[in-house]
Amino acid sequence: MASITEVSPHKLRRVFVWELPVRVYHWLNALAIVALCVTGYLIGDPPAFMSAAEASDRYFFGWIRFIHFAAAYIFFFNFLFRLYWGFVGNKYADWKNFIPTSQRFFKEIWQVLKIDILLQKEREHMSVGHNALAGIIYFFTFLAFLVQCITGFGLYASMSDWWFASLFSWVSVVFGNDEFALRNWHHATMWFFIVFALIHVYLVFYHDYVEGRGEISSMGGGWKFIEEEAFEKFEKEEMAAEQAEKKS
Repeated sequence: MASITEVSPHKLRRVFVWELPVRVYHWLNALAIVALCVTGYLIGDPPAFMSAAEASDRYFFGWIRFIHFAAAYIFFFNFLFRLYWGFVGNKYADWKNFIPTSQRFFKEIWQVLKIDILLQKEREHMSVGHNALAGIIYFFTFLAFLVQCITGFGLYASMSDWWFASLFSWVSVVFGNDEFALRNWHHATMWFFIVFALIHVYLVFYHDYVEGRGEISSMGGGWKFIEEEAFEKFEKEEMAAEQAEKKS
């Protein structure tokens, strides 16, 4: 007869983590990146179409370029908004979550690596918002966002008379007026986003399975479900770190 394993119940606290602006930024960013990657790939390696229609009657590639440029502006200003929200949003959106500012930050990175790489399920430390490893990875991802925006608008500056695009005319000079090199950097960063997206989706599902805290649904409604004891421990550690920072 199969034995039944009793599992002790955990009291969960419903914690509002991701504010509406953060959630809108996340999904708008995801849609923009998908549009940019698909259209960017087609621009970099355009397919050949057999058609008897006049070239002037077809505007397929014109739409591809239009979607790419429109998504680029959405991506750029959405990125600027996220930088702004890192200063005015709640503590889970604060820029300090993305930059190592304490020894505790590196301790948590090691704990997350043990979960993600060594597949351990025991956690000595937990976080409510982004864990430390995700935070530092997002920091480098923001740098990649910046590189992509600068190189993209640098390429656009040579074909546009708009004053905003002309603000990036210096970019081609930095690359020695070599548009081929500029285009290669822009293209390589696109593949960084593709690889990042695949790993990001996998880890979100994995952490949702391991931790069971509503990782996936939290980016829809903003709420996570944290064990009461773990949340209280986290809050005490946060207060102790803030007090230590004030004293220093």
